[in-house]
Amino acid sequence: MKSPLEGPVGLKRIWWGFFFSWFCICLYACKEDAPFIHSIDPRIGMSGEILTIAGSGFGDEQHESYITIAGIPPTGSSYLTWQDERITVKIPALGGFGLVYVHREGKKSNPFLFSNRAAMPDLVQNQVLGLAPHISSIKPESGSIGTLITIQGSGFGASRERSGVFFTWNAEPPPTVPEVPYEPEVVEVFEMEFGYELWSEREIRLRIPDGAVNGNILVETPGGSSKPVFFTITDKPGTKTFKEKRSYTIAYTVDIQVQEAEVPNTLYLWIPHPVSSASQRNVTLLSRNRDPFAEHYQGTTLFQLTDLAANTSARISLSYLVDVYALETTLKSQSIRQIGDSPIPTVYTLPSPLIPSDNPEIAAVANAIIGKERNPYEKARKLYEWLIQEGGIQGRPLHNSALDALGQKQADAYSGVLLFCALARAVAIPAIPVAGVLINRARISSPHYWAEFWIAGFGWIPLDPYLGAGLAPEDFNVHEEPAVYYFGNLDNQRITFSRGQEVLSQMDPRGRITVRNRDYALQNLWEEAIGGIASYSSLWSDITITGMYIQ
Repeated sequence: MKSPLEGPVGLKRIWWGFFFSWFCICLYACKEDAPFIHSIDPRIGMSGEILTIAGSGFGDEQHESYITIAGIPPTGSSYLTWQDERITVKIPALGGFGLVYVHREGKKSNPFLFSNRAAMPDLVQNQVLGLAPHISSIKPESGSIGTLITIQGSGFGASRERSGVFFTWNAEPPPTVPEVPYEPEVVEVFEMEFGYELWSEREIRLRIPDGAVNGNILVETPGGSSKPVFFTITDKPGTKTFKEKRSYTIAYTVDIQVQEAEVPNTLYLWIPHPVSSASQRNVTLLSRNRDPFAEHYQGTTLFQLTDLAANTSARISLSYLVDVYALETTLKSQSIRQIGDSPIPTVYTLPSPLIPSDNPEIAAVANAIIGKERNPYEKARKLYEWLIQEGGIQGRPLHNSALDALGQKQADAYSGVLLFCALARAVAIPAIPVAGVLINRARISSPHYWAEFWIAGFGWIPLDPYLGAGLAPEDFNVHEEPAVYYFGNLDNQRITFSRGQEVLSQMDPRGRITVRNRDYALQNLWEEAIGGIASYSSLWSDITITGMYIQ
């Protein structure tokens, strides 16, 4: 008796069975998505240990697929198993931190952060302060930008002083060879975001800072660094990409010439320095010719010159190194949710002399521009587009206020930014003016102003109405489609000296103050003369770019 697979009919059945299997495989392959990582174990390990990656879409066999950890692909012999939902591999030699990806048929998975235990700071014994800080718990274990969280543990210190909490921050890797590890950095909680609410020996309450990503949290004190604890950033309606790092070295001076004076006398100088933010980092003092009276005093360094004699001069010189990243944002406005209890929406919608958001004319124009729009991101976009199209932004300085700019339909970089902030605050969008310098191809700096607005759960979003209107200093690298680019994105050809206006207090109510409007920082005090200084002059130099390094 013949088998049902023998003969012409059987051959047809075999052929159709083969064809059907081949068709199903091809159909599945065509629909197959990129590989997806659900988890890695361990999240913190060392070179030579076994890393297990769980997920889907890895493929039943490795073939040409591979993984990378911090940009490093393990050698072929390092792979132990490769299955569609599970990969085991020996961890290669790494730096401190790195993102894990699975690469298959030209597609790359979502990332997971891996930390090298060998690079973690160990608990250290401090002879004065005792043990380094220790984190016992973080509640909640995940949260969105601006959310209040509580860290419990020990060794934090009775007050913050020189201590801080640091979250993982990550930039787009530079275009180096894949074998070079590129380690995520950290971003500290920011004062201007009201980041620290409580600091005690056993408990810290803080808000998640702008720029934080999934990764480790560290507490650093003069006694040392805590062991890292993994934390997940949730509910982000979009992404921020920090890229194209530029390192600048800068120098600037203040020269004082005293004409008439009698002792006792005192001259105070509030000298701005580059500020830290998610996109401007690693601000480092390189040199200065005298010690300050107060360090990091509300965004400035306060210097005190005492008992100056007539017909004498004094100079203060400073030099800094600062890293600046271009920032690009991608945001799904429909995913924005009003979450968290940050005071930012309250504080940065208040009116001020520079930002008259409570003016009825400002409010009427702002409401007319946004119409029925209720999404904060789309409201900000409407205000920005109105400003660059109908706000009359000029390339020449006009020396007018935000309210004047609205009435005259003419604004320069300074008044245009203040007008945007006033319009935004009038319709409940937290917004701040930002001051600094632009840097052209000849490395010449010029004072400039732009703005940022806050989206709950996402952080600060930059915009530059002046450059968005197609205006720029001579010999400046302007982006294509500037009107589109400069809403939500920012170049790396600038250095920031103030975010928001720094409101400083006089040292003596009888002091004679000097204000420098429209300079490279927004602050209400620059100089204060007390006592017997009858006549003096001051010369504040431009910001000189002494070096620029591109990565």
